[in-house]
Amino acid sequence: MLTDKEVKNAEARAKPYKVSDSGGLYLYVAPTGMKSWRMKFRLHGKEKLLTFGPYPDVKLSEARDRRDAARRQIREHIDPSGARKRAQEEREQAKAKAAKLVTFETAARTWHELQRERWAPVHADDVITSLQRDVFPSLGGMALATIDAPAILKTLRVVEDRGSIETAKRLRQRISAVYCYAISEGIVSSDPAAVVGKALKPLGKKGKQPSITDPDKAREVLIAAEASGASPVTKLASRLLALTQSRPGMVRGAEWAEFSDIDWEGTAYGPFRPMWTIPATRMKLILDAKEDEEFEHQVPLSWQAVEALCAVRRLTGRNRLVFPGQRHSHRPLSENAIGYLYNRVGFHGRHVPHGWRATFSTTMNALAVKLKRKDDANIIELMLAHVPENKVKAAYDRAGHMERRRELGQEWSDLLMKGMCSANDLLNGSRR
Repeated sequence: MLTDKEVKNAEARAKPYKVSDSGGLYLYVAPTGMKSWRMKFRLHGKEKLLTFGPYPDVKLSEARDRRDAARRQIREHIDPSGARKRAQEEREQAKAKAAKLVTFETAARTWHELQRERWAPVHADDVITSLQRDVFPSLGGMALATIDAPAILKTLRVVEDRGSIETAKRLRQRISAVYCYAISEGIVSSDPAAVVGKALKPLGKKGKQPSITDPDKAREVLIAAEASGASPVTKLASRLLALTQSRPGMVRGAEWAEFSDIDWEGTAYGPFRPMWTIPATRMKLILDAKEDEEFEHQVPLSWQAVEALCAVRRLTGRNRLVFPGQRHSHRPLSENAIGYLYNRVGFHGRHVPHGWRATFSTTMNALAVKLKRKDDANIIELMLAHVPENKVKAAYDRAGHMERRRELGQEWSDLLMKGMCSANDLLNGSRR
């Protein structure tokens, strides 16, 4: 039998040679000096060879253990040279069996949790809400490995048929992202959503967001929406959106902690300087800027905007969110709630929630030209949160011209809300 010293001192020769141990185990020494453990055995009348690995990675004691394990298999008429392959096959079979148990919804929720830290909260909520609404009902309970491209296309066709072409494309991207995660985890080997993109309906020619730019005609949008049976929360969100020149996502995701210097009892306005400070994380910014406080956006509030906030506070003041969804108070109002409201009251294709920004810009820039207020054009851009490319300028502009911004915001609110009912009157409508 070999000793560790003999194995270590075995030197290379001109030709390969063997140094026997026992039970068929031997050390193979190549002319290059490389050493490896091998074992010859006979099974069913045939001579076969096992290789246990190189020395010194596999030591003498370990090689003997592997030899003994192989001899036990041989006594049971099992070919040890095929045991490793069979073990691998068994592992793959177990893996495939486990993959069949992973449903799309389970994988999607895991993927969403992994990604949500890099997303703004509103976007994270939008992603999971869209999957819950449009994908989980048909694909959620199916195993990832059993879903094919036609099943995905059928799900997305339903979304397309209601006119939401862009939403269908976003959903395909999200389904594909779930599959990329599952491929990386070894759950599936391919992404059936990858080929579906070319089968979806093309987007129409991208143009400006539909908007009514005349303030008197735009007011009719609010009048019709507020006379409908929509929830008071949705109506008040629509009103605040129109008054603040903000993007819809900013209003939907607004939190009570973002508002300051407001008389919540609604008994006084003059001594207060109401302000809405939107954190950089919720702004439409490149990812690097979202962590920089210099890019937060401040919106001085008109008395009409404060009135709307005071009204909705009676409904949602105990929540974190100003405008929570109807089903889940910890999630914001649906991204389509205000848009669907405008569609229902007759403004489909004529005015969208984002269109209030164009209404404000067109109206106030026209006034600036008419009244020869040359400096107002740049201030209007600040109010729209159009971030300058120069970071230093962006930091300066964050609070720049605040008094003039407050004056223009009030002037806009007075124009738009001429003859409109009090925000408190909207609380008397349907609360479904």
